[in-house]
Amino acid sequence: MIKRFAAYFKPHKALFFADMAAAIILSLCDLLYPSLTRDMLNRYIPDKNMKMLMVLAAVLLLVYLVKTAMNYFVTYYGHVVGVRIQADMRRDMLDHLERLPLSYFDSNKTGTIMSRLINDLMNISELAHHGPEDVFISLFMLIGAFVLMARIYLPLTLVLYAILPFMIFFAVKKQSKMNRAFTESKVEIGEVNASVENSVSGIRVSKAFTNSGYENRRFENGNKRFVKARSGAYKVMAEYHSGMTLISDVLLIVMYIAGGLFLYFDKIDLPDFTAFVLYITIFLTPIRKLVNFVEQYEDGMTGFKRFCEVMDYPAEDDDPDASDAGVLEGQIAFENVSFSYEGGKKVFDGLSISVEKGKTLALVGPSGGGKSTLCNLIPRFYELDSGRITIDSKDIRSFTRDSLRKNIGIVSQDVFLFNSTIYENIAYGDPDASEEKVINAAKLANIHDYICSLPDGYMTEVGERGIKLSGGQKQRIAIARVFLKNPPVLILDEATSALDNVTERLIQKSLDSLCSGRTSIIVAHRLTTVKGADEILVVTDEGIAERGSHDALMAKNGIYAELWGDKKEVS
Repeated sequence: MIKRFAAYFKPHKALFFADMAAAIILSLCDLLYPSLTRDMLNRYIPDKNMKMLMVLAAVLLLVYLVKTAMNYFVTYYGHVVGVRIQADMRRDMLDHLERLPLSYFDSNKTGTIMSRLINDLMNISELAHHGPEDVFISLFMLIGAFVLMARIYLPLTLVLYAILPFMIFFAVKKQSKMNRAFTESKVEIGEVNASVENSVSGIRVSKAFTNSGYENRRFENGNKRFVKARSGAYKVMAEYHSGMTLISDVLLIVMYIAGGLFLYFDKIDLPDFTAFVLYITIFLTPIRKLVNFVEQYEDGMTGFKRFCEVMDYPAEDDDPDASDAGVLEGQIAFENVSFSYEGGKKVFDGLSISVEKGKTLALVGPSGGGKSTLCNLIPRFYELDSGRITIDSKDIRSFTRDSLRKNIGIVSQDVFLFNSTIYENIAYGDPDASEEKVINAAKLANIHDYICSLPDGYMTEVGERGIKLSGGQKQRIAIARVFLKNPPVLILDEATSALDNVTERLIQKSLDSLCSGRTSIIVAHRLTTVKGADEILVVTDEGIAERGSHDALMAKNGIYAELWGDKKEVS
């Protein structure tokens, strides 16, 4: 774990070592003062050497000026190192999150992920800055103080340093307890963040059902668990800090008693004892730094451990022999496919279907039959239990995931728009597309005229998840995005479900034009939208109940015909 953490310092090693060098100079400045004071008391004051007193005063002024400069450097650039390491970790974590399978996000709350990405990494940043610096300075000052104090009087030095093992023993004893306490508090703050994210995202539902009291009570339960966990962490911190403070105070008593006895029996003189009094302050400074470091280490490393848990989750790796798919033609086949979600029952068991290049396959049937799941398997959002899916007679696992997905355009019922402009949301289909192509895509989706009617046109901000737009407007922007991508395979999962009848008719011709010559899979809510499909599958939780063209299924007078007869729409 330490080695893995230390690897993040490598890109910033020049600034890190400069920070350590400044810290050494800072420590030397602190070590110099007691030695100069001893010389003044031993030699220059008794000899009434005013010239040397002035020289020493000038030297001390210079030392303090250097100390000020080093303090500035350590405080500023030390934190810069920490924040850069934090930024690197956040970049790596977000990059890894982008490559994780959808199954990870199915079982992890957004707020919890955000807590790991923001809160935990903030603690790591503090550790990255203060940790190595505090340990390095503390050890340097402890060794330096020992050498200088031993030169004055070794027996008294040994008496003082004999207290160190007790401090180390106490710190180690409390370390594991602090680790558990900090881990628990981080878990609970993640749950609190998830609860807040959930409540804010669903604020409109909460208001509509006048359930603000219920939301507050639900949040308060998590909030109380966090307070309890954090209080436990503070309790351990209080035990640790108060115990270390007691040992430090005992050290002072030992120093005064032992030093007083040595002074009484003429083993040391008053200037030497005065120097010891000053050195004891220097001795306690690194001790306090180490005390703070232990707390910071536990807080930061529990955060780093949670960071590593995300980073160690297996990403969507391509098969070893996977190659670029290039531009596919779009002939799709499911061959004896079986699939089940983690811990769930089988959604498909031995499913075999095929869609010829340029043809349209429609999926209808009740909720829970697996229509959307079938669509999600084609771009490899989930892995099969058995069987295989082919495009152009090649197993989709033989393609790299990126190249496979570049050939597939998806418009789903749950439209997601980014919190940016209309232009950027459409251009997401092809970030390198020209402005002319973006506008043309909007025209094909019948959204261009509406966009032009807005004061800011294509630069209009859509708000979080497109909240400033109607459902139909969001859907048409999503359709424009796919028009811009222009893929050979289309998946329209309830693509017109949010549109009113008039708007649906406006874009249906555009959708028909988009589907022309492309392999299309349509999940239908409105049966009128699938009437012209080359083949229609009626999907139930028992599998494929019926298949055929609209006319053939109507003639069969089965489930499909019943749906039409009842004018029942399925999802």
